[in-house]
Amino acid sequence: MRAQVFHGPGDLRFEDLPVPEPGGLVMRVDAALTCGTDVKTLRRGHPVMIPHVPTVFGHELAGVVTAVGRGAPGVKEGDRVVAANSAPCGWCRLCAAGRPNLCEDLLFVNGAYGQYIALPPRLVARNLVRLGAGVPAARAAFAEPLACALLGVERAREESGQTVMVIGHGPLGCLLGMVAVARKARVILVGKAGWRFDRVQALGIAECVDATAAGDVVAAVRGLTDGRGVDVAIEVIGLRQTMEQAVRCLAVLGRAALAGISDRPFEIDSYRDLLGREAEVIGCSDHTLRELEILTEYVRQGRLDLGHVVARSVPLEAEAINAAMDALEQFGGEVRTVVVP
Repeated sequence: MRAQVFHGPGDLRFEDLPVPEPGGLVMRVDAALTCGTDVKTLRRGHPVMIPHVPTVFGHELAGVVTAVGRGAPGVKEGDRVVAANSAPCGWCRLCAAGRPNLCEDLLFVNGAYGQYIALPPRLVARNLVRLGAGVPAARAAFAEPLACALLGVERAREESGQTVMVIGHGPLGCLLGMVAVARKARVILVGKAGWRFDRVQALGIAECVDATAAGDVVAAVRGLTDGRGVDVAIEVIGLRQTMEQAVRCLAVLGRAALAGISDRPFEIDSYRDLLGREAEVIGCSDHTLRELEILTEYVRQGRLDLGHVVARSVPLEAEAINAAMDALEQFGGEVRTVVVP
């Protein structure tokens, strides 16, 4: 089979490999997605998602089961499935506490940018969802990133009728907005002017605030909410300024969910921003099988208009995939490119 193989930071090679043997199952990849995490991993590596090299690259995918091993009871050849890229152990204290996304022994699986992928028994048992016949693979592959968005919304305990602010208009921010709208929330999306911001505005899923033009984002958001602030703020950029904005835009009893990855500290006023409002700041990471199942059903029902967030489709060719990666990095992120092996 043909595959894009990661040998280390900056070293992605197009290679011929044998079709893998099933431990749990082998899946033919019908559609995979590019992702900003893939770009970061390609440039710098990843200490957790890539435990060893070389490995076939990519981690968002959907396809058809072509071979079944002993570790996949209840699954048969011909099943259409969407798979997560990780699987919890099911036994550690965090799994027992209902937080399998934080598993102490989370198993990561890569290989979306190949014609076939072997999925281990643990993933088959704990993070695989069957698809109906009418769900296109290119849409089903969105279930995993959408599930991450749903976890962020749910960790922030967003309820119907509440006002949700999303800071960041890239791939995850856009998907978060779509999920919040599907749950009947009013969405305010904060970003910066440009072609991608225009595209998000055209979706009509949110009231958009141009951070550059507004100057004072907190004042602009409070102006849209009659000074009250937002019930939920979700930050997906990971900058000091935007994390502070997320907290300072909260209403009384508001909740800020931080999903952007950053190694920089940020500052808040303990009374004005938290104690005086009884506000909460929480972190959110990854997803569980529950979110994956819910979003797969959302996609099946057509509740999310994903056609607007697909930049293009490309074949499994080195030039096409490298161009898609370059576009994600250089232009701030096409929402998603679909790779069709």
